[in-house]
Amino acid sequence: MLATKLYGSMSERPNDTFLSALNIRRALDASLRRLQTDYIDLYQFHHVDRNTPWDEIWQAMDVAVQQGKIIYNGSSNFAGWHIGQAQEAARRRNFNGLVSEQSIYNLISRTVELEVIPAAQHYGLGLLPWSPLEGGLLGGVLKKSEQGGRRTEGRAKEALETHRDALQQYEDFADELGLAPGILALAWLLHQPAVTAPIVGPRIQEQLDDALKALDVELDAETLGRLDTIFPGHRTAPEDYAW
Repeated sequence: MLATKLYGSMSERPNDTFLSALNIRRALDASLRRLQTDYIDLYQFHHVDRNTPWDEIWQAMDVAVQQGKIIYNGSSNFAGWHIGQAQEAARRRNFNGLVSEQSIYNLISRTVELEVIPAAQHYGLGLLPWSPLEGGLLGGVLKKSEQGGRRTEGRAKEALETHRDALQQYEDFADELGLAPGILALAWLLHQPAVTAPIVGPRIQEQLDDALKALDVELDAETLGRLDTIFPGHRTAPEDYAW
């Protein structure tokens, strides 16, 4: 599957920016040229555009679908209510709307459980988590640091210190299970509602092979509960705030 994104501004003129119909047309044609393809399987909105009406956006996308330039639309970094807005506007036009949402989601960053995942489930969207290892923190960072294989600086170092206790518990638990921490983090995501596939960024074939091992990992309720204890989430969402 070939996927790419749209959002960046072409100029300071209002019709050349973000998700305007003109910018959609220009950005899509430019992507097709760069990718050397006739069509894109999944064309995603990188962010919500607060100034362009959804009717304009969906009209432009409808034209692109009819032209055979895209097959499906997805969103990225949308709030739950953004998904609702998009889908209801698409419904009024008898258009398919969004089929996926790409959000940051992992054992440490679980905010999407509050509203985004419930919205995705309600409207039938697949969730594509980015940063599934939270910038490497869930990939065995403590053990790698002890072995001299990873150095953290700046914001990464601050994040490591903030979550050090939980990360130590997590890595110890991964050892108990006989799993590499990174594989456990990916397997956990695959057990979460609405998740279609985490977005991994391997640099070498070995890293890709390791990531694919998560597909064969089955986590029972006790294991999932233990992970929720280490990294608490929002199990009563979307009414979490009321309990």
